[in-house]
Amino acid sequence: MKKTAFIFPGQGSQSIGMGKDFYDASDIAKDMVSNASDAIGVDFKSLLFEENDKLEQTQYTQPAILLVSSIAHKLFEDAQNIKPVFALGHSLGEFSALVSVGALDYVDGVKLVHQRGKLMQEACEGKNAGMMALIGLDDETVEKLTQEAREAGKEVWAANYNSNGQIVAAGNRDDLKSMESIFKEAGAKRALLLNMSVASHCPILTPALEPLKQSLQEVLKDSFLAPVVSNVTAQKYNSKDEAINLLPEQLIKPVLYKQSIEKFDSEIDMFIEFGGSVLKGLNRRGTKKPTISITNMTTLLSAFDEIK
Repeated sequence: MKKTAFIFPGQGSQSIGMGKDFYDASDIAKDMVSNASDAIGVDFKSLLFEENDKLEQTQYTQPAILLVSSIAHKLFEDAQNIKPVFALGHSLGEFSALVSVGALDYVDGVKLVHQRGKLMQEACEGKNAGMMALIGLDDETVEKLTQEAREAGKEVWAANYNSNGQIVAAGNRDDLKSMESIFKEAGAKRALLLNMSVASHCPILTPALEPLKQSLQEVLKDSFLAPVVSNVTAQKYNSKDEAINLLPEQLIKPVLYKQSIEKFDSEIDMFIEFGGSVLKGLNRRGTKKPTISITNMTTLLSAFDEIK
């Protein structure tokens, strides 16, 4: 059996219809959707499968993605009980990773990230928050330009290190927009403001830290079936205390996804992405190891042959 890493997508991977094939084919998936709906008073069947505006709102996006990732993982686990070498998520996906290793119940996870989304939105109210995708710049150039911008009084930070030449910046939307020409003059092929009303992984989210930490205390378990790689440190952790310290910090510090893949690539034979395919795309730039994306029953069933 090949050595695997379980990986979980974050915000931006959502789409209407995600998880529907699981729902139609599996009573377990139906029960999980029902339980999640009861937990936070949201009709996930409508949120996931019918046209609506809510799925793009942070407080609904986050639990929806975690739920679909958890369903994909649960069906996979029930069919073939495979323990990963480690689990890793991109931003929100780190919470899905915790569910996969038994450190967080999926219903508690849905409630937790629903609150996380609300806290993020509240922290950004009145801040004109935004995020910008940068294509074609190296890490050092983005760090230098954003530091110079902050020294000039602007609120701009490197937020997501996704892959070589793909970084997301966060901060004040007007400040980001004013940097567009600067990024392009430095060699960026694209500098695109994203359709987001939050500024993730930067100090604007500082007010959300303490409330999230308190909630983590209440729901996290001290039983990890495998270690989780922290977005904040690109290091493994496997205890409740470490998680409680790291996950709030994740709100205000950049996602070291690229660095995490590079650091632990040699330990595994393949990556399995649950509930989306965004990370499979990022991994093409960062590793020669294959990534399987499990997004429906067909890819779930075919995954077992690829793992052997």
